[in-house]
Amino acid sequence: MLRSRNFFLIPQRWKSGKTRWSIQQRKKTSTDRALENFDDFYGSVFGKRWKNIRAALLTEHKYVAMVNNFGDNDKTCSRLEMDGAINVKALVQLAKERIDGTPQTSLSSNEEENQMQDRMQAFARKQEEKEIQAIYPENTNETAVPNNLEYGGDQSKEQTIQQSLKTPLMNVTQASVDIDHSRIVDPDHGTGALYDFVPASTIKGMEDWVPESEHYKYYQTTNDFPLKYEIDNDFMFPENLSLYTYEMGNCSEFRPPNKCLTGVLSHYLLDGASVLPPLLLNVKPGERVLDACSAPGGKSLLMLQTLYPEQLVCNDIMESRVNRIRKVMKEYLFDFEERWEGQRVLLNQCDARNLDEYGCYDKVLADVPCTNDRHSLMEDDNNIFKPTRIKERLRIPELQAGILANCLRLLKPGGSLVYSTCSLSPVQNDGVVHMALQKAFNEYGLTFVINDLSYTIQLFADIYRFEYPKGLKYGQMVIPYLPANFGPMYFSKITRTE
Repeated sequence: MLRSRNFFLIPQRWKSGKTRWSIQQRKKTSTDRALENFDDFYGSVFGKRWKNIRAALLTEHKYVAMVNNFGDNDKTCSRLEMDGAINVKALVQLAKERIDGTPQTSLSSNEEENQMQDRMQAFARKQEEKEIQAIYPENTNETAVPNNLEYGGDQSKEQTIQQSLKTPLMNVTQASVDIDHSRIVDPDHGTGALYDFVPASTIKGMEDWVPESEHYKYYQTTNDFPLKYEIDNDFMFPENLSLYTYEMGNCSEFRPPNKCLTGVLSHYLLDGASVLPPLLLNVKPGERVLDACSAPGGKSLLMLQTLYPEQLVCNDIMESRVNRIRKVMKEYLFDFEERWEGQRVLLNQCDARNLDEYGCYDKVLADVPCTNDRHSLMEDDNNIFKPTRIKERLRIPELQAGILANCLRLLKPGGSLVYSTCSLSPVQNDGVVHMALQKAFNEYGLTFVINDLSYTIQLFADIYRFEYPKGLKYGQMVIPYLPANFGPMYFSKITRTE
């Protein structure tokens, strides 16, 4: 006779492997790296204000609509006004009437500039300490820790490593030695390499390494060259230019552009802060103008919409970027190839650092490549914070200063230049302007006047949030702000002396 037995099933949790989604750690993206970098850097620069700026940067930005004069101009303006958009020219005129008779303000005080200098120096020191700690852990012999980090192959680094190699081991007890088992040679893999050992004097692979702290040390604003400041109060809004925006706090979206009877598009949408650099360049009728880094072409198109330039040269470094400019011009200028290209508009492919028409331009716009803060936080595609682009990002100030210094040489005596970036970084803004002015004076003997725009920007105070209180020395800046979510956009106006 068979006896029955009872079986009990004990539930046991199945242990998932390391590849399961619940186990895997989320991969860090380029936007994550950008946000981490900005929290550290801009948090130190802007303090409590960074929280509000950060929220705005992570939110969709507002646009300004530029009406195309070569399409159905009146019809497009009527449609935009029916949608509730406001003519920027009208807002500027109202602001001008309101501030007429008030005293003109000047640049920030020396105390504010010194505070910014101190913050930048403190942040650079903090970054340097982090890098030293990452390379030389706390339990490392003190003689192996360098006083500062420089490019690989430096003589001081060689001396430091040689000192550490010559440190006597006679007095070192076994108790004081921490054995790093990860560096013990495994006999199963052979020991032949030990016989070929040669003491190193430099760290392999560090020859082209650029420390993060070096990037922030580019910021300097202590003058060692002659420089003058003048209030810029001759701004006139172009008579033929129609720009539309929504009032502060209104986040309505513009309708997409449509084709006009002439075959061109009705209006062009661009970040509202992007209209300021070409506007403040204050192009006059009959002038020859250069847009040194023109792609995708919105700022060049704005200058053409004023109908003022006798000739506009649109330059960029890559053929693909020049083709983007050509595409925009074809979409917005009637019979571009027959009536415009080669006559009033010249498309040019060249590194802006190598342009050599010195003393030939009345006005130059230098909207240089930068970290593009808003794009870096919103898009992984073409993000400057990709691990493979670290060296490129850290050397951005060198590139910017090279472009600006060369563009200053292209001005006629009395000609003006506007330098601009879409970054909040003091290094890429005031720091680059300082480097370029210094280079232009020391190497080419050129002197310049900084145009103080603090009076002019009051005309746009109903549209944008500017940097107040500010520690800016050479320019002004639009700060991202949720009710008026434009920018960031830094701009500095410089005039060559006679």
